Amino acid sequence: MHNLVERMKKKDIRALARAITMVENDHPDKLAMLSDVFSIKKHARYVGITGSPGAGKSSLVNRLITHIRNEGKTVAIIAVDPTSPFSGGALLGDRVRMNEHFTDDGVYIRSMATRGSLGGLARATKDAVRICDAYGFDVVMVETVGVGQSELDIMKLVDTTALVLTPNSGDVLQIFKAGIMEIADLFVINKADLQGVGKLKALLKELVMMTTKGDHEPSIVKTITTENKGIDKLWEKINQHHEYLYSTDEGKKRRIQQQELEVYELVREEIWRDVKKYIKETDITIEANSDPYQLAQDLFEKWKGDTK
Repeated sequence: MHNLVERMKKKDIRALARAITMVENDHPDKLAMLSDVFSIKKHARYVGITGSPGAGKSSLVNRLITHIRNEGKTVAIIAVDPTSPFSGGALLGDRVRMNEHFTDDGVYIRSMATRGSLGGLARATKDAVRICDAYGFDVVMVETVGVGQSELDIMKLVDTTALVLTPNSGDVLQIFKAGIMEIADLFVINKADLQGVGKLKALLKELVMMTTKGDHEPSIVKTITTENKGIDKLWEKINQHHEYLYSTDEGKKRRIQQQELEVYELVREEIWRDVKKYIKETDITIEANSDPYQLAQDLFEKWKGDTK
């Protein structure tokens, strides 16, 4: 078993941090280490918090951390942030908003830069979640970067996706658009002390009626993080959805679908890594006026021929 995994089994927090860094940097030993990680996973609860910038996701996560810790559970947070164009690191690290938990041994917070990935997550996010699970956290929360309608990768990773919306912020106009609204397992109307809550809730109810398939109907929860209101109800609904996933055939089908998507993605990454290495070793030159379609086809056919 990999040395870092052995150390994580002994609750070495530095080993946890180094393991996540290894997957972020795409270390050659990454897959071997992750295979060992998978063998000791603890079945933590995976919760995704997504929504547009300014919806109050970080403040909501901060309140959830406190609530979960009051129940005696440990929690890890992977906060995905935009990437600095200069350093490649995370900008506006959400750890700043969660500073009250810095000294709590039952809380681990990691900011992760997207490094150009679309879909609201970094490429290494799912691996970081698995590593936190193997370490032994009871709950692993993922806060996405907040990119809007295209932020769909979270559904492939977590058990429960909570979509955070706010009244009078333009979210109402996006309600019936395909994409992110369809992946939510529950809706959170944050800043519910503002005007427009009734209109937003009515639109959400209409959306739920139109799109619900199977037995699970997404819940709608109102929260006011500045007053710590609605957090207990939100956690209750997250737990109810988790129970649905692990006690029904519909939930089982979804978990199998997630597993398939992950396997396909891992295979795609390995193929691309091999192709990229092959391209660097060939004598083919890409010019500014090269036909990209023909060049891509030529490279792919040549790679296939040489790997037979």
